[in-house]
Amino acid sequence: MAALSARHFARAGITDEGFAVEAHEAHEIGDTIAEGSHAGHEEAGGAFRRVAAVILGVIAMLLAIASLLGEAAMKDTINFNIKASDTYAFYQARNERQTATQLAADQLEALMASHPDWSAAARASAEKLISDYHATVARYESDPKTGDGKRELLQKARDYEKKRDRAQQEDTNYDYSRALFQIAIVLGSVSIVALSRPLLWLGCGLAGLATLIGLNGYFLLFILPLE
Repeated sequence: MAALSARHFARAGITDEGFAVEAHEAHEIGDTIAEGSHAGHEEAGGAFRRVAAVILGVIAMLLAIASLLGEAAMKDTINFNIKASDTYAFYQARNERQTATQLAADQLEALMASHPDWSAAARASAEKLISDYHATVARYESDPKTGDGKRELLQKARDYEKKRDRAQQEDTNYDYSRALFQIAIVLGSVSIVALSRPLLWLGCGLAGLATLIGLNGYFLLFILPLE
């Protein structure tokens, strides 16, 4: 039976050597296909990694900008808070001096009223002193020229408080923006190792949200409900 099969294949022009050549060629073709598929996969992975690296570079740049703006906002918060405190202290000192001066004027008026026997010169001197006291009290109340009156000081202190509160709100936005940028960088880094596009898109989404919050920190279009 084996001899018959060999004669049959010999008549068909197929020998053992032909089988060996065809098997070898088939093996080579299989290897070529596998190598091509592996090379294509590596090329696609390399392209993905390059794109992801560029995206991570942009996110890192935005993180650096948010960090600088956040540090500036924090410094402004501290500085304006100090200025507001100092201005309120100055206001309190002015108020105490105004009260003391007003009491001195009232006491002198009462003393002059209780001594009708004073001479005209003494009464004139007392009245001039009382007038000076009243002028000083009025200057302590408001002094637009120097800006050191109670009214001006109070307005300055309130303005400093507004600037402090704004800087604090800016810093809060930048804090959340920096946190989201850092999470996005971590996700992007993991996506490069795992060749995971969903992780990269998730990181890009968080980076976009962080950018919006950072812009809101600069313009303060809305107040974050997370404070």
